[in-house]
Amino acid sequence: MVIYYQNTSRYFLKIACNLIDRICSLKTLVKHNSNQIAKKGLDHILAPEPNIIDVLFGRGKEKVINSESLIEEVKDRVLKSLSGEPIYAAVTEESEEFLRKRVLQSMEMGILFIDLVGSTSLILKLPKEQLATVFTTFAQEMAYVVKRHDGYVLKFVGDAVIGYFVAEELSSSVANKIVTCAESMLKVLKLGINPILKDRNLPELEVRIGLDYGENTIVRYGDDPQEAHVDILGPSVSMAAKLQNFAFPDQIVIGGDVYSRLYDSIKEYFVELELDEKQWNYRSTKTGKTYSAFAYLGKNP
Repeated sequence: MVIYYQNTSRYFLKIACNLIDRICSLKTLVKHNSNQIAKKGLDHILAPEPNIIDVLFGRGKEKVINSESLIEEVKDRVLKSLSGEPIYAAVTEESEEFLRKRVLQSMEMGILFIDLVGSTSLILKLPKEQLATVFTTFAQEMAYVVKRHDGYVLKFVGDAVIGYFVAEELSSSVANKIVTCAESMLKVLKLGINPILKDRNLPELEVRIGLDYGENTIVRYGDDPQEAHVDILGPSVSMAAKLQNFAFPDQIVIGGDVYSRLYDSIKEYFVELELDEKQWNYRSTKTGKTYSAFAYLGKNP
């Protein structure tokens, strides 16, 4: 019994030491090498072994989205789009219909904000027609990813796409859903869109992605129930935009309200950022404390 106790104690001591080492290394990485977090996260997403995109949707009642077939679909559309074929259908009608039926209602939603990095330099480099084709191709493909993950495309804002996922309409966690959607976006961009742009001597694209969760109110600007502009207002919409501004190129950054709702197995993919209050002075509406943000790092050994 004594021998068993000693072995068991050593086993748990080893686990505890490994855990402490991992936490310390992550804190050092966050504090000194934020750019390395972004790189490691992207490497994980693009790795050939299965990640959240391929396995999370196998849980519960979720459908499985196969990354390889999705990317092949993207490549086919991108090639046609860059060749001048009008292939993209409108993607915001479902959102407008959904919102018009629920004006003045408040609903819990996951918000996704994806924005191109360095769009100004692209504007200066490319002819207008070519620029328009690249921008619209990117935006439409990101919108398609949102829809494939059961979300709605709220709108396009310049070179950004805003999507939302309604909690009451989904059979699983909205937080898990928007994280896998963001992963798919990066995989589609890096493996589906950029290789074709590179082959055509066009600049490859980088993005920043911000995710947040909260209650939003549906509003209509005008009296006409069919024609007046509809939108959603809430702190999570503006917070998702702020989080993506804080991200490095090709990085996913999520708010604390998203992180707290993730499966424990998915929380392991994220590391909390040590934020400088001079740069990040946003407060949680629930706690009054500095609102936490987490960067996608990938699975750690």
